[in-house]
Amino acid sequence: MPEKDETARRRRPTVLAMLPFVTMGAVAVADLVTSPSLGFLPLISVGPAFAPLVGGWRRTACIGVIALVLSAGLGWCNDLVDARRGYMAIASVIGVTVAGLVAVSMRQRREAELDSFRSIAEAAQRVLLKPVPRLAGDLRVAVSYMSAVAEARIGGDLYEVVAFPGGVRVIVGDVQGKGLEAVETAAVVLGAFREAAPDEADLVQVGRRLERAVDRQLDGEKFVTAILAEVSDERVTFLNFGHPAPMLIRAEGTVDLPEPSAYALPLGLGAHGAEPPEPFQADFLAGDQLLLYTDGVTEARDADGRFYPLPDRAHLLKERDAEAALETLRQDLLQHVCGPLQDDAAMLLLRYR
Repeated sequence: MPEKDETARRRRPTVLAMLPFVTMGAVAVADLVTSPSLGFLPLISVGPAFAPLVGGWRRTACIGVIALVLSAGLGWCNDLVDARRGYMAIASVIGVTVAGLVAVSMRQRREAELDSFRSIAEAAQRVLLKPVPRLAGDLRVAVSYMSAVAEARIGGDLYEVVAFPGGVRVIVGDVQGKGLEAVETAAVVLGAFREAAPDEADLVQVGRRLERAVDRQLDGEKFVTAILAEVSDERVTFLNFGHPAPMLIRAEGTVDLPEPSAYALPLGLGAHGAEPPEPFQADFLAGDQLLLYTDGVTEARDADGRFYPLPDRAHLLKERDAEAALETLRQDLLQHVCGPLQDDAAMLLLRYR
């Protein structure tokens, strides 16, 4: 389904480009095979009316000239060269062509402004969600991110991988809401994590740094679910702030979903006085895989309203290349929803080298 949508998007410019010529040809044929009294001749101006949809002013002007030649030729064939209707048809073509040239100029100006804004936004996105290293310490890393907002590369989901002297620390999170406010909050969380992860003695201290940063920013109005993981000495330590459980795929193919004894509130809700999250551990051995993800993955629904069964799809991560394995899982997710995602979806896969 996504491939069909992409093919349809590619065909639209071709269809729009041919529309003026098809329209003028149809009008010319209709005018020639019917009586001149039916008055098809003025409809030639519909061709130049469609011209500004695609291309620049030269193309629009050329289509206008073609329409003008057709109008004159059809008027001569119908003995309308000296008639008022013939002059009106030619005047209509000239008027519509001039209006089209003005429309092309305005469209190109807006497109230039949009391109400028898009380049600025992409630069900001690259700063916020920098490409994660494919190798971090003893780990291979792969990331997949899909934004629910059209034309956007980032949204409310976040991830980062930071190496520190004892191993590797990662975060995957999901900001409440969408749009620019969610992006701003994600920037706060990522900035705090990048500063704290290399220096703090343990994952609990990193979590406290994040809580303080988010509490200052959000004032209890919004929240961020997040899971922090620290991989060191064939063990992985988790700190879960109300986030979906991580998925551990063992070398023999079994799937574990490690969970804390009690879930803590998300970041930003510290004013409610709840207990902070307690770290919990699991084995992480050679041949194992660790997948961290956001609820945009597990809450993706198919046409019948069924959620994406992520644990049942763990076998798709069998490719030797981590990025290829995660891409296979991403394509399966898109096939499940049969259309655009309704929420941002991020996945981060960790393996030993």
